[in-house]
Amino acid sequence: MNAPLHTASRIRELNDLFRTCFIGGRVLITEGIIALGDTFTSGCVEAVRRFTDFSADNDPYGEHDFGCVTVDNRKVFWKIDYYDRDCRYGSECPADPAQTTRVLTIMLASEY
Repeated sequence: MNAPLHTASRIRELNDLFRTCFIGGRVLITEGIIALGDTFTSGCVEAVRRFTDFSADNDPYGEHDFGCVTVDNRKVFWKIDYYDRDCRYGSECPADPAQTTRVLTIMLASEY
């Protein structure tokens, strides 16, 4: 049974599904990542999908919406933002997939 729509646990569940399976949103990869080649880009995507090192320091709200990985000795950030279905405004309820489009951005730390 799913948690109520307003809880961080529901947002976390949706974020984990999106981050690991790319279901429920869009993925953006920055030019800095792409410029380093297909192998590096693929490595970044896989590292983000496998990320599980959440802690109170990097995930204070328990929503699994940000992380940092190292790929080929380069620090890479990823973050999930919440938009309305048309990606024009922020989502009013990130816990409700019917009214939210998640956008996962993968970027070099230097691009943040």
